[in-house]
Amino acid sequence: MRYILGIDIGTTGARVLLLADTGEVISSDSSEYPISIPMPNWAEQHPDDWWQATVTATKACLDKAHAKSNDSIEIEAIGLTGQMHSSVFLDSDGKVLRPAILWCDQRTESQCGQIVDTVGFDQLISYTSNRALAGFTAPKILWLRENEPQVYERVHKVLLAKDYIRYKLTGGFATEVSDASGTLLFDVANRKWSQEMLLALRIPREWLPDCYESTDITGYLSEEAASILGLTGGIPVVGGGGDQAAGAVGNGIVHGGLASCVLGTSGVVFWHSDEHVYDPEGRLHSFCHAVPGKWHLMGVTLSAGGSLRWFRDTLCQQEIKEAGQQGIDVYAAVINKAAGIVPGSEGLLFLPYLSGERTPHANAKARGAFVGLSLRHTRDHMARAVLEGIAMSLRDCLELGEGIGLEPQRINLSGGGARSDMWSQMIADVFGLELIRTGSEEGPAYGAAILAAVGAGIYSSVEEACGKLVFTIDSKMPNPVVREIYRDLYDLYKPLYATLREHFERGAEFVFQHRG
Repeated sequence: MRYILGIDIGTTGARVLLLADTGEVISSDSSEYPISIPMPNWAEQHPDDWWQATVTATKACLDKAHAKSNDSIEIEAIGLTGQMHSSVFLDSDGKVLRPAILWCDQRTESQCGQIVDTVGFDQLISYTSNRALAGFTAPKILWLRENEPQVYERVHKVLLAKDYIRYKLTGGFATEVSDASGTLLFDVANRKWSQEMLLALRIPREWLPDCYESTDITGYLSEEAASILGLTGGIPVVGGGGDQAAGAVGNGIVHGGLASCVLGTSGVVFWHSDEHVYDPEGRLHSFCHAVPGKWHLMGVTLSAGGSLRWFRDTLCQQEIKEAGQQGIDVYAAVINKAAGIVPGSEGLLFLPYLSGERTPHANAKARGAFVGLSLRHTRDHMARAVLEGIAMSLRDCLELGEGIGLEPQRINLSGGGARSDMWSQMIADVFGLELIRTGSEEGPAYGAAILAAVGAGIYSSVEEACGKLVFTIDSKMPNPVVREIYRDLYDLYKPLYATLREHFERGAEFVFQHRG
C-alpha cells in the first residue's frame, strides 16, 4: 500500500491522519489548543500552539500506525488544511510577531467599511467576487496598521493557518487558491493575487506567499522538521485546501450539481461549480475550489456547533456530570434530551449569532437570542431550540443559493453534528431534501490527504480519487409531517433578525461605552 498524511489545523485542535491508497484510515490523532478572547469580539491563537499540536498529533498518529502494522510505512506526500482567514504575521526572521487573529474575530468592522469606501462595493465584488467581512485577511492587515503600527512596521510575511504549518514543515512560503480566496486580496475569477486590491489598500505583494493549485507540490519536508516529527526528509508537501474546500473533497463534492452541509464549529452550505459564479450582492462567498480549475460558493453560519458548545458549557452542568458518570459523550446526552421535545420547541426560537453573523446578514454586531420563552419551557426545550435555530440559519444559506440557481437534489452532510441521527434528520426536515452521509468522519484532514494523493501521482485527478475513496453509508429523507411544521417555524424565524437589528446596534454601542 501507499500512504499519505493529512494535517488539519482546526479551530480547537490539530488533527492528523494516515491514509492508505485504498481509502482506509490507518490511524489518526488530535491535539487541542486554546482560544484567547482578550477583548469582546476578539479571538486569537498563537501559531506555535498549532505547531506543537501538529507535532504531538503526528507522532501519536504514527505510533498508532506502527503498532497496528509490522510493515514499513513510508509517507509519499503530506496534505494540509485548516481554519480559513486566520492571519499570521511574521518578521524577516520568520518569527511570529503577535497572536494570530482568527476567522471568527470581529474587531475589523470599521476596516471593512474603509475597504468599501476605498474600492467601492461593485468594484470590490468585481475584483474579488466577495464582500468585505470582518473575518477576512485584508481588514485585519488594515487593523494592524492602525492599531499596532510597531508590529505592522516589522511585517515581512502574512500567512494563513495551514500555511504557517507549511512554513514549519518546509521552510518556504506558499499557499493555494481555495484559502487565498478568503483573503479579500485574491482575484477569484482568474485564480491569482489581485494587483488592484493590493494597490488600493497599499499592501505589498511581497508580503503574500506564492499561490498554487491545491494538488501542486509546494515544497518538501525539511530535515529539521522530519527529525522533529519522526519522518524522513524530502517528502512532498502538497497545496491542500481551506477547511471547507478540503472537507468538500473528502465528501466527494467535486462535480457540478453537488452540495454539502457541514455541522462543525461553524456551519456551512457548500456548492461545487464548474464555472466561476458569484452572488452580485456578496451574500455568499465565491471561492476557488480545491479541485483544479473549479470554483465553489458557500454560506456560513459562524456559530453552529459553536452555539451548541456554548449551551453545553453554560447551561448543561448536570448533563456534563451525568455523561461523565455514564461514560457517554455530553453532546449526545444533550441532544437525546432535546429529542424528547416536540418539533418547534413549543414556540421557542433561537438565533445562533453568538459571534456575529456572515450569511445572510454580514453583521458583526448581531447577537444570539432566545425568543418566545415561557414558564412552560425547560432546558430541554432550549436545547432543541438551539439545534433548530442552527438548522434555520443554514436554511437561510440554502435559500440564497437557490436564488442564484443553485438547486441540488440532495445534500451531503458532514462535521461533528452529522454523527447525531436526530440532528441529521432535523436538517433533512428543515431543508426538505435528502441527506447523504459518507464513510469518512475525519473531516477536512481526509480531503487534504486525498489532495496529497493526487499531488503524489497516486491518482490522476481529484475526481478519480474521490470516485475510489468516497462512499455513502446512509441517507435520510425528510419527514413530510415534520417538514410542514418546520416550514411554519421558519416563517416565524426569518423576520426575527430584521426585528432585532436595531437592538443589536444599540447593544454593541452599550457594550463599547460600558466595557470594563
